[in-house]
Amino acid sequence: MLLKESTKRVFKMHGWRVDRAVHNWIYFVFYDRYVAAFLAVGRWAVRVFGRVPVLSSLFRMVFDRYHAKVLTRTDVEKILALRGDFFGDPSVSTRVIPFPYANKVLFAEPGWIAVMDCPCRLSRDHSCEPVHVCIAVGRTTAQFWLEHGAKFHVERVGPEKALEIIRDARSRGCITTAWFKVATGGRTGVLCSCCPCCCGGLEAMRLARSTAGGEKTSNIVPSGYVPRFDESLCKMCLSCERVCVFHAMSRDETGKRVHDTDACMGCGLCAEHCQGGAITLGSDPEKGTPLDLDLMRADKRR
Repeated sequence: MLLKESTKRVFKMHGWRVDRAVHNWIYFVFYDRYVAAFLAVGRWAVRVFGRVPVLSSLFRMVFDRYHAKVLTRTDVEKILALRGDFFGDPSVSTRVIPFPYANKVLFAEPGWIAVMDCPCRLSRDHSCEPVHVCIAVGRTTAQFWLEHGAKFHVERVGPEKALEIIRDARSRGCITTAWFKVATGGRTGVLCSCCPCCCGGLEAMRLARSTAGGEKTSNIVPSGYVPRFDESLCKMCLSCERVCVFHAMSRDETGKRVHDTDACMGCGLCAEHCQGGAITLGSDPEKGTPLDLDLMRADKRR
Protein backbone atom coordinates (compact mmCIF):
# COMPACT_ATOMS: atom_id res chain seq x y z
CA MET A 1 0.00 0.00 0.00
CA LEU A 2 1.36 3.40 -0.96
CA LEU A 3 2.04 5.85 1.83
CA LYS A 4 0.16 9.12 1.74
CA GLU A 5 2.23 12.22 1.05
CA SER A 6 1.77 13.56 4.57
CA THR A 7 2.98 10.27 6.07
CA LYS A 8 6.13 10.49 3.97
CA ARG A 9 6.67 14.04 5.23
CA VAL A 10 6.36 12.83 8.83
CA PHE A 11 8.95 10.08 8.32
CA LYS A 12 11.27 12.53 6.54
CA MET A 13 10.95 15.01 9.41
CA HIS A 14 11.98 12.40 11.98
CA GLY A 15 14.84 10.98 9.93
CA TRP A 16 16.43 7.91 11.50
CA ARG A 17 14.06 8.11 14.49
CA VAL A 18 11.50 5.79 12.93
CA ASP A 19 10.09 5.13 16.40
CA ARG A 20 9.11 8.78 16.72
CA ALA A 21 7.57 8.81 13.24
CA VAL A 22 5.44 5.79 14.13
CA HIS A 23 4.47 7.45 17.43
CA ASN A 24 3.55 10.60 15.48
CA TRP A 25 1.33 8.58 13.14
CA ILE A 26 -0.42 6.71 15.98
CA TYR A 27 -0.86 9.91 18.00
CA PHE A 28 -2.80 11.81 15.34
CA VAL A 29 -4.63 8.89 13.69
CA PHE A 30 -6.01 7.72 17.06
CA TYR A 31 -6.03 11.15 18.68
CA ASP A 32 -9.10 10.76 20.91
CA ARG A 33 -8.25 7.22 22.01
CA TYR A 34 -4.63 8.23 22.69
CA VAL A 35 -5.71 11.07 24.98
CA ALA A 36 -8.29 8.90 26.75
CA ALA A 37 -5.75 6.10 27.30
CA PHE A 38 -3.07 8.50 28.59
CA LEU A 39 -5.47 10.04 31.10
CA ALA A 40 -6.80 6.64 32.19
CA VAL A 41 -3.26 5.48 32.95
CA GLY A 42 -2.50 8.72 34.78
CA ARG A 43 -5.62 8.49 36.94
CA TRP A 44 -4.89 4.85 37.77
CA ALA A 45 -1.27 5.63 38.66
CA VAL A 46 -2.27 8.48 40.97
CA ARG A 47 -4.96 6.36 42.63
CA VAL A 48 -2.58 3.44 43.26
CA PHE A 49 0.84 5.12 43.63
CA GLY A 50 -0.04 8.75 44.36
CA ARG A 51 1.87 8.85 47.65
CA VAL A 52 5.01 7.30 46.16
CA PRO A 53 7.43 10.20 45.45
CA VAL A 54 8.84 8.61 42.30
CA LEU A 55 5.50 9.08 40.52
CA SER A 56 5.91 12.86 40.38
CA SER A 57 9.32 12.29 38.77
CA LEU A 58 7.68 10.11 36.11
CA PHE A 59 5.17 12.88 35.39
CA ARG A 60 8.03 15.38 35.01
CA MET A 61 9.80 13.01 32.60
CA VAL A 62 6.65 12.86 30.46
CA PHE A 63 6.12 16.60 30.71
CA ASP A 64 9.67 17.24 29.45
CA ARG A 65 8.50 15.65 26.20
CA TYR A 66 4.90 16.85 25.98
CA HIS A 67 3.89 20.30 27.15
CA ALA A 68 2.32 23.63 26.25
CA LYS A 69 2.86 27.38 26.21
CA VAL A 70 -0.01 29.69 27.13
CA LEU A 71 -0.71 32.30 24.45
CA THR A 72 -2.44 35.64 24.65
CA ARG A 73 -4.90 36.58 21.94
CA THR A 74 -2.41 39.05 20.45
CA ASP A 75 0.34 36.45 20.22
CA VAL A 76 -1.89 33.88 18.52
CA GLU A 77 -3.11 36.53 16.08
CA LYS A 78 0.50 37.04 14.96
CA ILE A 79 0.91 33.30 14.34
CA LEU A 80 -2.22 33.15 12.21
CA ALA A 81 -1.11 36.23 10.26
CA LEU A 82 2.13 34.57 9.11
CA ARG A 83 2.68 34.75 5.35
CA GLY A 84 6.02 32.96 5.28
CA ASP A 85 8.01 30.37 7.21
CA PHE A 86 9.10 31.20 10.74
CA PHE A 87 12.04 29.46 12.38
CA GLY A 88 12.80 30.61 15.91
CA ASP A 89 16.45 30.93 16.83
CA PRO A 90 17.22 28.05 19.23
CA SER A 91 18.72 30.39 21.83
CA VAL A 92 15.43 32.31 21.90
CA SER A 93 13.08 29.34 21.52
CA THR A 94 14.54 27.58 24.54
CA ARG A 95 13.72 30.64 26.65
CA VAL A 96 10.17 30.73 25.31
CA ILE A 97 9.72 26.97 25.86
CA PRO A 98 11.94 26.11 28.86
CA PHE A 99 11.85 22.35 28.44
CA PRO A 100 14.88 20.21 27.49
CA TYR A 101 13.53 18.38 24.43
CA ALA A 102 10.48 19.71 22.57
CA ASN A 103 11.12 23.43 22.24
CA LYS A 104 11.24 24.37 18.53
CA VAL A 105 9.17 27.41 17.57
CA LEU A 106 8.82 26.52 13.92
CA PHE A 107 6.04 27.22 11.43
CA ALA A 108 6.84 25.82 7.97
CA GLU A 109 4.38 26.73 5.20
CA PRO A 110 1.97 28.39 7.68
CA GLY A 111 -0.56 28.96 4.92
CA TRP A 112 -1.62 25.37 5.63
CA ILE A 113 -4.17 25.67 8.45
CA ALA A 114 -6.51 22.86 9.44
CA VAL A 115 -9.16 22.58 12.14
CA MET A 116 -10.49 19.39 13.66
CA ASP A 117 -12.64 18.10 16.53
CA CYS A 118 -10.87 18.35 19.87
CA PRO A 119 -9.65 14.89 21.01
CA CYS A 120 -9.86 15.90 24.66
CA ARG A 121 -13.53 16.81 24.32
CA LEU A 122 -14.26 13.69 22.26
CA SER A 123 -12.79 11.57 25.06
CA ARG A 124 -15.32 12.92 27.60
CA ASP A 125 -18.78 11.53 28.22
CA HIS A 126 -20.20 15.03 28.51
CA SER A 127 -17.95 17.51 26.72
CA CYS A 128 -18.11 21.23 26.21
CA GLU A 129 -19.38 22.56 22.91
CA PRO A 130 -18.34 23.25 20.26
CA VAL A 131 -15.82 20.43 19.78
CA HIS A 132 -14.50 21.68 16.41
CA VAL A 133 -11.75 23.87 17.89
CA CYS A 134 -8.29 22.29 17.48
CA ILE A 135 -6.06 24.06 14.96
CA ALA A 136 -2.87 23.03 13.16
CA VAL A 137 -0.62 25.65 11.56
CA GLY A 138 2.06 24.44 9.15
CA ARG A 139 1.98 21.94 6.33
CA THR A 140 3.42 18.85 8.03
CA THR A 141 0.71 18.60 10.69
CA ALA A 142 -2.15 20.26 8.82
CA GLN A 143 -1.74 18.04 5.76
CA PHE A 144 -1.48 14.94 7.94
CA TRP A 145 -4.74 15.85 9.64
CA LEU A 146 -6.41 16.47 6.29
CA GLU A 147 -5.30 13.12 4.89
CA HIS A 148 -5.93 11.00 7.99
CA GLY A 149 -8.55 12.78 10.08
CA ALA A 150 -11.88 12.36 8.30
CA LYS A 151 -13.49 10.97 11.45
CA PHE A 152 -12.48 14.18 13.26
CA HIS A 153 -14.19 16.31 10.57
CA VAL A 154 -10.92 17.94 9.55
CA GLU A 155 -11.15 20.87 7.17
CA ARG A 156 -8.69 23.32 5.73
CA VAL A 157 -9.44 26.91 6.70
CA GLY A 158 -8.01 30.37 6.20
CA PRO A 159 -6.49 32.51 8.96
CA GLU A 160 -9.70 34.52 9.34
CA LYS A 161 -11.76 31.41 10.12
CA ALA A 162 -9.09 30.10 12.49
CA LEU A 163 -9.04 33.41 14.33
CA GLU A 164 -12.83 33.37 14.55
CA ILE A 165 -12.63 29.96 16.26
CA ILE A 166 -10.00 31.24 18.71
CA ARG A 167 -11.98 34.37 19.56
CA ASP A 168 -15.21 32.43 20.05
CA ALA A 169 -13.45 29.96 22.34
CA ARG A 170 -11.91 32.75 24.40
CA SER A 171 -15.31 34.43 24.72
CA ARG A 172 -16.47 31.15 26.30
CA GLY A 173 -13.59 31.14 28.81
CA CYS A 174 -11.11 28.84 27.03
CA ILE A 175 -7.41 29.60 27.14
CA THR A 176 -5.22 29.37 24.02
CA THR A 177 -2.20 27.08 24.15
CA ALA A 178 0.53 25.97 21.75
CA TRP A 179 1.49 22.31 22.26
CA PHE A 180 4.92 20.75 21.80
CA LYS A 181 5.64 17.02 21.64
CA VAL A 182 8.85 15.13 20.92
CA ALA A 183 6.92 12.59 18.84
CA THR A 184 5.56 15.31 16.54
CA GLY A 185 8.96 16.80 15.79
CA GLY A 186 9.49 18.74 19.01
CA ARG A 187 7.86 21.73 17.37
CA THR A 188 4.77 23.82 17.80
CA GLY A 189 1.99 24.02 15.27
CA VAL A 190 -0.97 22.66 17.25
CA LEU A 191 -3.03 25.46 18.80
CA CYS A 192 -5.65 24.38 21.32
CA SER A 193 -8.58 26.13 22.97
CA CYS A 194 -8.47 24.55 26.41
CA CYS A 195 -11.32 24.52 28.89
CA PRO A 196 -10.62 23.38 32.46
CA CYS A 197 -13.26 20.65 32.41
CA CYS A 198 -12.25 18.86 29.18
CA CYS A 199 -8.57 19.61 28.52
CA GLY A 200 -6.40 16.53 28.97
CA GLY A 201 -3.30 18.65 29.43
CA LEU A 202 -4.83 20.62 32.29
CA GLU A 203 -6.07 17.41 33.91
CA ALA A 204 -2.60 15.88 33.58
CA MET A 205 -1.14 18.89 35.39
CA ARG A 206 -3.69 18.51 38.19
CA LEU A 207 -2.94 14.79 38.45
CA ALA A 208 0.80 15.46 38.68
CA ARG A 209 0.31 18.07 41.37
CA SER A 210 -1.78 15.68 43.45
CA THR A 211 1.17 13.29 43.83
CA ALA A 212 3.73 13.31 46.61
CA GLY A 213 6.30 15.99 45.82
CA GLY A 214 4.46 17.13 42.71
CA GLU A 215 2.90 20.33 44.07
CA LYS A 216 4.60 22.58 41.50
CA THR A 217 4.91 20.11 38.65
CA SER A 218 3.54 21.54 35.41
CA ASN A 219 3.37 20.71 31.73
CA ILE A 220 2.08 24.21 30.97
CA VAL A 221 4.25 27.32 31.12
CA PRO A 222 3.02 30.91 31.48
CA SER A 223 2.61 33.29 28.57
CA GLY A 224 5.22 35.72 29.89
CA TYR A 225 2.62 38.34 30.82
CA VAL A 226 0.83 39.31 34.03
CA PRO A 227 -2.31 41.38 34.58
CA ARG A 228 -2.02 44.99 35.71
CA PHE A 229 -4.90 46.48 37.66
CA ASP A 230 -6.44 49.95 37.77
CA GLU A 231 -8.77 49.61 40.74
CA SER A 232 -10.38 52.98 40.00
CA LEU A 233 -11.98 51.42 36.90
CA CYS A 234 -13.13 48.21 38.59
CA LYS A 235 -16.91 47.68 38.48
CA MET A 236 -16.84 44.70 40.84
CA CYS A 237 -18.40 42.56 38.10
CA LEU A 238 -16.25 39.59 39.21
CA SER A 239 -15.79 38.53 35.58
CA CYS A 240 -12.05 38.14 36.16
CA GLU A 241 -12.67 35.70 38.99
CA ARG A 242 -15.27 33.67 37.11
CA VAL A 243 -13.24 33.34 33.91
CA CYS A 244 -9.86 32.47 35.47
CA VAL A 245 -9.01 28.87 34.55
CA PHE A 246 -6.19 28.77 37.12
CA HIS A 247 -8.15 30.20 40.07
CA ALA A 248 -5.65 33.03 40.39
CA MET A 249 -8.32 35.70 41.01
CA SER A 250 -10.40 36.04 44.15
CA ARG A 251 -11.67 38.56 46.72
CA ASP A 252 -10.95 38.61 50.43
CA GLU A 253 -13.58 39.12 53.13
CA THR A 254 -13.41 42.90 52.63
CA GLY A 255 -13.98 42.64 48.89
CA LYS A 256 -10.39 43.51 48.00
CA ARG A 257 -8.91 41.82 44.94
CA VAL A 258 -6.45 38.99 45.60
CA HIS A 259 -4.23 37.93 42.71
CA ASP A 260 -2.22 34.72 43.09
CA THR A 261 0.79 35.48 40.89
CA ASP A 262 2.18 31.95 41.28
CA ALA A 263 -1.01 30.37 39.92
CA CYS A 264 -1.52 32.96 37.16
CA MET A 265 -0.48 31.84 33.66
CA GLY A 266 -1.05 35.20 31.97
CA CYS A 267 -3.65 33.93 29.51
CA GLY A 268 -5.30 37.36 29.27
CA LEU A 269 -8.89 36.20 29.71
CA CYS A 270 -9.35 38.42 32.74
CA ALA A 271 -8.44 41.51 30.70
CA GLU A 272 -10.68 40.52 27.81
CA HIS A 273 -13.71 39.85 30.03
CA CYS A 274 -13.27 42.83 32.39
CA GLN A 275 -16.36 45.04 31.98
CA GLY A 276 -14.67 48.17 33.24
CA GLY A 277 -11.39 47.97 31.35
CA ALA A 278 -9.58 47.81 34.69
CA ILE A 279 -7.15 45.07 33.63
CA THR A 280 -4.35 45.20 31.08
CA LEU A 281 -1.43 42.85 30.40
CA GLY A 282 2.23 43.65 30.89
CA SER A 283 5.31 41.56 30.33
CA ASP A 284 7.07 40.05 33.32
CA PRO A 285 10.48 38.35 32.93
CA GLU A 286 9.77 36.25 36.00
CA LYS A 287 6.88 34.63 34.11
CA GLY A 288 9.00 33.68 31.12
CA THR A 289 9.52 34.88 27.56
CA PRO A 290 6.37 35.34 25.44
CA LEU A 291 5.80 33.42 22.23
CA ASP A 292 5.56 36.75 20.46
CA LEU A 293 6.88 36.36 16.91
CA ASP A 294 7.79 40.06 16.64
CA LEU A 295 9.82 39.95 19.83
CA MET A 296 11.48 36.69 18.77
CA ARG A 297 12.53 38.25 15.45
CA ALA A 298 13.91 41.32 17.23
CA ASP A 299 15.74 39.17 19.78
CA LYS A 300 17.33 37.14 16.99
CA ARG A 301 18.71 40.28 15.30
CA ARG A 302 20.54 41.46 18.43
